[in-house]
Amino acid sequence: MIVADIGDILAATERGFGKRTELGEFPRKGRGTQGVIAIQTSERDGNMIGAVQVVETHEVMLISNQGTLVRTRVSEIAQVGRNTQGVTLIRLPDDESLVSLARLEALPDELEEGADLDGAVAVVVEVTGETDTAAPAGDAEPQA
Repeated sequence: MIVADIGDILAATERGFGKRTELGEFPRKGRGTQGVIAIQTSERDGNMIGAVQVVETHEVMLISNQGTLVRTRVSEIAQVGRNTQGVTLIRLPDDESLVSLARLEALPDELEEGADLDGAVAVVVEVTGETDTAAPAGDAEPQA
């Protein structure tokens, strides 16, 4: 993992445990090393499934093998030492496990129409209960 000089590393395990650790606690290593421990694992925690670099303003999406998605603020996750087990990020039934996590940039609560978000334009769409009754393009009669 190549990291910037600010923020924390958020590590998660397959049983839904994780923690946020300050970057300064990870020593810089050269190419020929075997790495450093980011989170202690055990039978209770399961194996580590991923790690992402985060800052307080980010959010993280946790994804299970059964399709459960949980979105949480990084600031709500405990910041603890590098060689510890961590805290519960998501409660999972015994037959379910965490398979992925993704960092999300926190968006403002309200966007004005036309606001620029890194090249994308916010558009306000009004949803009505009406449906489009036109035939789909694939159902059209063949042209001669």
